[in-house]
Amino acid sequence: MPKYELLETIRKSERQRIARRLLDLKEGLKTQVPAKTLDNLLLATWNIREFDSGSFGSRSDEAMLYIAEIIDHFDLVAVQEVRDNLDGLYRLKEVLGRWWDVIFTDVTEGTAGNNERMAFLFDSRKVRFGGLSGEVVLPEEKDENGLLQPVRQLVRTPMMVGFKAGWYDFVMVTVHLIYGEDKADAPERVREAALLSDFLAKRADDPTAWSKNMVLLGDFNIFRPDNLTFEKIAANFYIPEALQKLPSNVPQDKHYDQIAFRSPFVKEFRDRIDSGELHVHAGVFNCFDFIFRESDERIKTYQNEMGAAYLTKSNGKIRTEAERSTYYKTYWRTHQISDHLPMWIEIPINRSVPYLQELLK
Repeated sequence: MPKYELLETIRKSERQRIARRLLDLKEGLKTQVPAKTLDNLLLATWNIREFDSGSFGSRSDEAMLYIAEIIDHFDLVAVQEVRDNLDGLYRLKEVLGRWWDVIFTDVTEGTAGNNERMAFLFDSRKVRFGGLSGEVVLPEEKDENGLLQPVRQLVRTPMMVGFKAGWYDFVMVTVHLIYGEDKADAPERVREAALLSDFLAKRADDPTAWSKNMVLLGDFNIFRPDNLTFEKIAANFYIPEALQKLPSNVPQDKHYDQIAFRSPFVKEFRDRIDSGELHVHAGVFNCFDFIFRESDERIKTYQNEMGAAYLTKSNGKIRTEAERSTYYKTYWRTHQISDHLPMWIEIPINRSVPYLQELLK
């Protein structure tokens, strides 16, 4: 469990409210997500909005407790939108406790890079760093004249890390593809998805690969599963049906995030699913059912924290009640937590029974 010492620094009246919300959050996670065991790996991906840029001020201690509570329910979490200032990440790691470890990239340069990093947070009691770590750099390609030419890289460099858990080793690749034009099939995003999918498929199949098991996950900015971005990823990677149709933004009308697999493990995984032996447990956890709820705004729980911007627009005009509610729901609380919801999947990592059965043959 996370370290709750932070609660002791909060005023008693607020401490009791936060404690109630943490209990609600715990119950929600317990109900919707499987428990950690030695036989499973609970894997998640979460774009934590501008973590922690301070656009709306640094996240409150309350928000950090909630984020830590959610992450602690999983074993390994890929986090996107970690910013150049690492204070937020370090604060989160402190609340999670000493058994949680983190690996992160340097900042991606350039305007489109948005001063972002990629990161993995993992429970070291279950998951071990395998030694492999790097950033994905696309190789040069031949032009129409057969001459090698450099390829335009992804605007936010993907991160590739090797991990071990249970019977498996696997390479995790986390991404945050370019948003592009405000339409479903933005050409630049489709280009990034196609290049990355093809490149990673070759790496996973390479005889010298550190591991044959590869998991590609993160924020792909996919609008719908029938978009070209989704098709390019699915051309080389298996996306469990349980995840394909799950919207992951807060309004739950976009399918931005995905978790995809390519490995020998996939065939066994799919065969067990098709035979009915294995039921895939996967989902998107809507934390706002339990914390920073819409009703909390109506009783002005957070009015002091939101400050003058809750009451007045930047142009000096007074917000209507509807505009105040929109500000709370769409802007303020999503900068405290995120405008994305964590997506997760449970993976079986104990192969002792299949292994022994194979020996009997």
